[in-house]
Amino acid sequence: MGNLYHNKIAQWIVYVVFFAALTIIPMTVSDSFLLNQLATYGVYGMLALSISLCWGFGGILNLGQGIAFGLGAYGMAMTMQMQSQSESNPIPPFMLNNSLDHLPLLWQPFQSTAVGLVLAVAVPTLFCAAFGGIMFRARVSGPFFAIMTLAMLSAFYTIILDRQAYTGGVNGLTPPSSFVFAGVEVDPYSPTAYWVVLCLLAGATLVAKLITQSSFGLVTQAIRDDSERVRFLGYSVAGYETVIYTVSGLIAALAGCCWVMLVQYVSPAQLDVGFSLSMVIWAAIGGRHSLLGSILGAFIIQGAQSYLGDAFLATWLLILGGFFIVVVRFLPNGLASLVEAGLGLFDRQRPTSSPAPDGGRPMPAE
Repeated sequence: MGNLYHNKIAQWIVYVVFFAALTIIPMTVSDSFLLNQLATYGVYGMLALSISLCWGFGGILNLGQGIAFGLGAYGMAMTMQMQSQSESNPIPPFMLNNSLDHLPLLWQPFQSTAVGLVLAVAVPTLFCAAFGGIMFRARVSGPFFAIMTLAMLSAFYTIILDRQAYTGGVNGLTPPSSFVFAGVEVDPYSPTAYWVVLCLLAGATLVAKLITQSSFGLVTQAIRDDSERVRFLGYSVAGYETVIYTVSGLIAALAGCCWVMLVQYVSPAQLDVGFSLSMVIWAAIGGRHSLLGSILGAFIIQGAQSYLGDAFLATWLLILGGFFIVVVRFLPNGLASLVEAGLGLFDRQRPTSSPAPDGGRPMPAE
């Protein structure tokens, strides 16, 4: 038990040090473009975190996380678009270009910033709760659930692409001005935008970490390892799976809102299959069983793509694929395996008066 306790303390210390380092960045970076880019990495980190919670700890491989992210992003874009419209001219220009002479009912709630924000987060979260409830109660799991999420993602992509008069179609939505909340304008290139993303990333990580270490999290991980045994013990497997899938969707929806706040743009590309698969790759390379490892995986991959993608062009995909194969082959738990090995080495080197009840094995990083 002593080793488990010390490993948990070590994990929390690593988390505190990591986020403390992120808080120093706005004080040392004067380049507004770089600060915006780093904030965008924080959005990617939230997406990787959501995949780690759902797949790594819940055992639910979700290939359609772009649904929650995309719906959240479109809700935020609609809110920001309506902020720039006047009461005398509430119809966005792209709707006029598509021969609409009135504001659609779908858009009217987004005339209120507060209501728009609530809908941007609530709609994708409720969708995850409904979709997950239906699937898990029908005992759809494993690769079958992954295929269903992929099919649903493609359906949403097609709908948003085809309903051009309401969604902007392939051109997407481009709010002309920055997001304004409570009279405060959030410049996407300002430290304020960075702080918003960092606070949401830290809050989501804290909630996810507490979930994994709670009794609920332990049951969820038991379901991941042997769902039939847990069901035999009287637990509602579908209920636990639905909750963890919904919380994952909530985090992705928040990431979608932050994305639009930072880039002031959203298009069907945010619901593209390739982007959702990228989220899974981030989590796998960082370590899907490690929340922090998944975040770092997103930082490393997207950072490398930003600075190496232009140099290697299409070859970058081959490099990423090769790196993914190497990590999966030699580090099945991702780069977080290196941290686990370090903790195990520390435990073996620390003198003890008696052997640990668990044999001194290192606890998997979370």
